[in-house]
Amino acid sequence: MRDYLQFYIDGAWVDPATPRTLDVINPATEGVAGRISLGSAEDVDRAVRAARRAFATYSQTTVAERIALLERVIAEYKNRYADMAAAITEEMGAPAALAQKAQAAMGIGHLQTALAVLKDYHFEEQRGSTLIRKEPIGVCGLITPWNWPVNQIACKVAPALATGCTMVLKPSEIAPFSAQIWTEILHAAGVPAGVFNLVNGDGPTVGAAISSHPEVDMVSFTGSTRAGVEVARNAAPTVKRVHQELGGKSPNILLPDADFQRAVTAGVKGVMSNSGQSCNAPTRMLVPNARMDEVLAIAKTAAEGVSVGDPVSSGAAIGPVISATQWDKIQMLINKGLEEGATLVAGGPGKPAGLERGYYVKPTVLGRVNNQMTVAREEIFGPVLTILGYDTVDEAVAIANDTPYGLAAYVSGSDAEQVRQVAGRLRAGQVNLNSAAPDLMAPFGGFKQSGNGREWGEHAFGEFLEVKAVLGWAAKA
Repeated sequence: MRDYLQFYIDGAWVDPATPRTLDVINPATEGVAGRISLGSAEDVDRAVRAARRAFATYSQTTVAERIALLERVIAEYKNRYADMAAAITEEMGAPAALAQKAQAAMGIGHLQTALAVLKDYHFEEQRGSTLIRKEPIGVCGLITPWNWPVNQIACKVAPALATGCTMVLKPSEIAPFSAQIWTEILHAAGVPAGVFNLVNGDGPTVGAAISSHPEVDMVSFTGSTRAGVEVARNAAPTVKRVHQELGGKSPNILLPDADFQRAVTAGVKGVMSNSGQSCNAPTRMLVPNARMDEVLAIAKTAAEGVSVGDPVSSGAAIGPVISATQWDKIQMLINKGLEEGATLVAGGPGKPAGLERGYYVKPTVLGRVNNQMTVAREEIFGPVLTILGYDTVDEAVAIANDTPYGLAAYVSGSDAEQVRQVAGRLRAGQVNLNSAAPDLMAPFGGFKQSGNGREWGEHAFGEFLEVKAVLGWAAKA
């Protein structure tokens, strides 16, 4: 039982202004795993003012000082790595292997990436007699989700620290344990008081207070498109910068010359991983109509081979989804897909056999879907793959782009030039060709209603910097 009832403000653990607690539910057991305090606008104001005071000095630190700080944070993260992985498994149900090899690994990966970028980053450039400076934007409000909890924290906090910003973090209130450990890591690493602050709470209270606060200079939000609209609306009166990484309904085009056994199996695995709770999951598989029966048979075998179970067991490939609310939404959308005429290829409504306790979902494949069905339009955020047919490559591209989202896309095929040409026509912020490995230096973010701005690598730094032109820097001869 974890009791995390204090917030981290100005370098110290402090009580909330008004005591109010929330039970944190373990999605594998449906039991209470711990409690947190829910913050208020008063707590946010206290944290923002601490960050504003700290900005005066932290913004003036040297690159060498910030490099040393990131190196200390990385060392402390390594010391707490096992604790971090265990917390992620407990709070959001990631299988132990996934938590250790991917979820917790992404946290340290973003820290190491920010460190590498910082070592070679140019904050100043002279053009003629004018100096172009990139300066920290100020106090940053960071609002992060539950599905990849420390990944989303790290890919915001690491570049903010590297560029000289101060910040207030509001992690997801339903998966807050990893944020607590992250905060303990930063404290142990000697992050100066006020540079990093943590206030737990819900979106309508703490999230709104952060995004609307006049002393917050930018807000970086990851979550649903609906919630992202509210963040932008709250931020608008103070004209602060808003960075958003929002929802997705990513297409996965299998070209006619693709290796279908490999590509379909990889596509199923890509959707099922993390119980389908990844915004960039390849949830719409587009395949030639002439190969539909073959594809459905491969997908059925692949989906039925995905083991579902207790995330602390050694044999589970996927665990539960995060909550009863999410489980109900997924069930509703599966049933909606069947009502609208999709073919049930694997899985379906209800819980897997023998897993009546916990928010477990059957790995589900819906075939012969058309792009107007609800399951092809809405983000399901569960282990549910939809398979759509096309007759020509031009039609496949049109279907792929026919979505309000544009976070990610995937293309598989044997002709490298055709694969690249198709990638160039897709309206998405990141396109993966033939199951390429992740690249933490590659910018991550979306087109259209999948957000604005970019995270990861060098591109993340730009979100936390203002550009200043100093004219007359070099005097004329």
